[in-house]
Amino acid sequence: MKARYIRVSTGNQNTARQLQKSHPNEKLYIDIISGATPFSQRPEGKKMLEDIEAGLIDYITVNSIDRLGRNLFDILSTLELLNDKKIILKVDNLGIESLVNGKINSAFRLIISVMANIAQMERETLLERQQEGIKLAIAKGVYKGRVKGSVESNEQVLDKYKDVVKYLKKGQSLRDTAKLCNVSLGTVQKVKQILKKN
Repeated sequence: MKARYIRVSTGNQNTARQLQKSHPNEKLYIDIISGATPFSQRPEGKKMLEDIEAGLIDYITVNSIDRLGRNLFDILSTLELLNDKKIILKVDNLGIESLVNGKINSAFRLIISVMANIAQMERETLLERQQEGIKLAIAKGVYKGRVKGSVESNEQVLDKYKDVVKYLKKGQSLRDTAKLCNVSLGTVQKVKQILKKN
């Protein structure tokens, strides 16, 4: 069976562009979630992986590689999983497939590595701009920050940063974990402190 994976970050974003090349015989999986969330932790991404495990899907199409994620490690991990299962991934805006006659397409792998790197750089630039905007708003006295009394519990923090917990438990360094999970070093340190208490 063929499937199409679609992701938008927010509910007010339109999926029409990603649906342009869809076919009636494709099963649709549509996530409304940040690209920073690992593929396996997205509701529809998880369903798709379950259907792959059940042998229901053999061909997946995405509009662009950043639909899979904005984290290089996550994108490449998802691709590796698809390759292991002999699932063909087609990226519409590149017009290229991951497997050719059951073998890994080396040109696809090279292009995807570059595109995934660009997607990650775009996200990092976006986060930097966001931080600059917050600093500017604080300087102007406009930014109020988090609502007083809305502190997250330790359980909420650990639940929110499941990937950070996973990598720390595997023995990854703080800096590597921050890079792999696309979070700040401070966040990783906070999670580590909570894990020490538990």
